[in-house]
Amino acid sequence: MTDTLSRTFSALADPTRRAILARLSAGEATVNELAEPFPMSLPAVSRHLKVLEEAGLITRGRTRQWRPCRLAAKPLEDVADWVATYRRFWEGGFDRLEDHLRSLTGDA
Repeated sequence: MTDTLSRTFSALADPTRRAILARLSAGEATVNELAEPFPMSLPAVSRHLKVLEEAGLITRGRTRQWRPCRLAAKPLEDVADWVATYRRFWEGGFDRLEDHLRSLTGDA
């Protein structure tokens, strides 16, 4: 079985799924509402939703005949935490670059 972070990155790799998540960040929506902007069949959108659901990025509710999809933030928090571990590396690289540029221009 794939680990959670890998499943999340795999789901986020597709631009359609990222667009669906962006739409859900504004609030819950039905499958039909989510499918509206895409030039693909409803079953194709449903397959994207299944991938997002299996990655834990969305949940689907049921209110009578209405089955709203909702954004689930936990996997995105895990991605943010993973990326944050590399922030020191990036910031350190930028600090070293700044120091080097200052030494070249004599602003040290």
